[in-house]
Amino acid sequence: MERRRATGFDAKAFLTKAGTGRSISAYRKKQVVFAQGDPADAVFYLEKGQVTLTVVSDRGKSGVVAMLGPGDFFGEGCLAGQPVRMASASAITDVTIVRIEREAMIRLLHEPSSFSERFMAHLLARNVRIEEDLVDQLFNSSEKRLARVLLLLARFGKEGKTEPMIPKISQEVLAEMVGTTRPRISGFMNKFRKLGFIEYNGGLHIHSSLLNVLLHG
Repeated sequence: MERRRATGFDAKAFLTKAGTGRSISAYRKKQVVFAQGDPADAVFYLEKGQVTLTVVSDRGKSGVVAMLGPGDFFGEGCLAGQPVRMASASAITDVTIVRIEREAMIRLLHEPSSFSERFMAHLLARNVRIEEDLVDQLFNSSEKRLARVLLLLARFGKEGKTEPMIPKISQEVLAEMVGTTRPRISGFMNKFRKLGFIEYNGGLHIHSSLLNVLLHG
């Protein structure tokens, strides 16, 4: 574990190295990074802030498919031959993002480095997350699904800690992520607040005690 932390991917150091096909950009809150249907020609690394991925169906129905935080990659579908973006990426907060052109990314992945190790770890974690999402949708109640979404947004990890505060997110968006109605989300959020699992104080604070809903709810 110590070795993995010591060789972790440092976005700033990576960008200062000689090479083409890499750039770093800042996006303001609510600014679009890329839109559904845009050419898929690069992979992105989220250095700072949070980004949401949303899709819109042919009938105009939209849905949130992922909420991303620092250390996450996105847009990697271009590496598998995806010609256009299947989702839109938008900044939830002010963000800093590293953009790596597809060709440059392919070259990097063929080089033995901490970067390729970091990216492979991301892909494995993403696969695990997809499987967990499927199990969550199939077998868990709406209340448990909401608790899991909130813990993921708060970056709950192995240390048992959460971020001090998560970006403001509407109950409509939470309902889309959980797969239920906004009134039910409102009811669950009120219940969590009364139980001391969450609190509103200059923002939404998620306490690690919310894990009790998943374990015993």
